[in-house]
Amino acid sequence: MSTAQRGRLFVALAAVAWSSAGLFQRELSVSTATQVAGRAVFAAVGLFAYVALSERGGVIQAFRAIGRGGIAVAILVALASGSFLVALNHASVANVLFFQALAPILAAAMGLFLGDPVSRRTWIAMAIAVAGVAVMVGGPGRPSLLGQGLSLVVSVSFAATLVITRHRRDVSMAPATCLSQLLALLVAAPFVAPSAAGALDVTLLAALGITQIGLGFVFLTIGGRLIPAGEVALITLLEIVLGPLWVWVFLAEQPSTATLVGGAIVLGAVLLEARTEPASAQPAA
Repeated sequence: MSTAQRGRLFVALAAVAWSSAGLFQRELSVSTATQVAGRAVFAAVGLFAYVALSERGGVIQAFRAIGRGGIAVAILVALASGSFLVALNHASVANVLFFQALAPILAAAMGLFLGDPVSRRTWIAMAIAVAGVAVMVGGPGRPSLLGQGLSLVVSVSFAATLVITRHRRDVSMAPATCLSQLLALLVAAPFVAPSAAGALDVTLLAALGITQIGLGFVFLTIGGRLIPAGEVALITLLEIVLGPLWVWVFLAEQPSTATLVGGAIVLGAVLLEARTEPASAQPAA
C-alpha cells in the first residue's frame, strides 16, 4: 500500500467506528449529560491505553510532544463533541448533518493556507458529496439561530482539527484526543446522574467510549497524518452513509428512498476521490 492508500483506509475505518453510534445510543436510558460523561470516561481510558502501548514507556513525553497544536486539538474536539449534542436540541438532525457535510470544504480551504493543495477532482468530489447529503436529509432547513450557529461550530472545529493533525503530522495527536475526552468529562460531570445507569447502560457506554469514540479517533489520528485534511473530511462522510445502514441491518428499520439515494451519491463521491493515486503520493516504506 502507498502512504495515501493507508491514510484513506484508516480514515474509512474511523468513519465505520463512528457510524455505530446509532446502534448503541438508541438503547441508552440515561440523560444526555450522563451519556457524554460515561462515554468520555471509557474513551479516555481506551485512548490512554493506546498511547501507553504505542509509546512503550514514553507516555509522559508523548503528551508533552503534542505542543500547542495538540492543546488546540483537544479543545476543538471537545468543543465539536459538546456543540454537536447541544445543536441537536436546537436544530433538526438533518440540519446538523448538512453542516457536517460542509466540513470537507472548510478543511480544504484551511489547508490551502498551510500549503496543502487541493486537486480539481477533490473539489468535484466534495461538491457531489454535499449534494448527496442534501438528498439524504433534505437540505439545511430553517433552524434557530443558535442551532445553526452550533452546527457551524461543529463543522469548523472538526475541520480545524483535521488541518492541525495534518500540519503536525510529525507528532501523534492520540494524546490530544485523550485530553479532549477529559475536558468533555469535566464539563458534563456536574450534571451526571450515575445512579440512573444500569448494567446495560454501562455496557453500552463502554462500547461507545472504547470502540465508537476511542477506536474511531485512533484511526483518525493515524490516517489524518497521511492524506490532506480535505480528503480526510470527505472520507469521514461515510459515517453519515453507514449509520442508517447499520440500523437497517441490525434493527430492521428500513431507511427512506432519499437516504439510500443520497448515500449512494456520497459513496460515489468518496470512490471518485479514492480511485486514482495523487501524484505526490509515495510508496510506503
